[in-house]
Amino acid sequence: MAVPKNALKKWEKVREFALGLPGAAEEFPWGETVAKVNKKVFVFLGVDDGSYPLGVTLKLKDDAAHAHAHALTSPGAEPAGYGLGKSGWVRIPLAERGAPAAELLCDWVEESYRTIAPKKLITELDER
Repeated sequence: MAVPKNALKKWEKVREFALGLPGAAEEFPWGETVAKVNKKVFVFLGVDDGSYPLGVTLKLKDDAAHAHAHALTSPGAEPAGYGLGKSGWVRIPLAERGAPAAELLCDWVEESYRTIAPKKLITELDER
């Protein structure tokens, strides 16, 4: 299955943004791409080889910005599997018509990062 070009562009922007956050590292558990901070995943990027629909999975809290509820309104979005949805993890497909723009996805990646990263790294991010 071919990966839609616009979805791949978004995926690449999100990946690049995630890996640019303080202390972020890329790993490949289960054959998927993930971004971790402090050995904890803050964004699942899945696979980009076309074997599975392109998407991202993020941990979002409902705070003043209501990011979690907003993310779930994205076309095809759903609570993440394996029981992660109960903890605020949301899977957002990137190839759906009307899928969020890369900029919004990056905002959500930062939100997920802030939920998982240690205070020291969040302070470093705030000082940038």
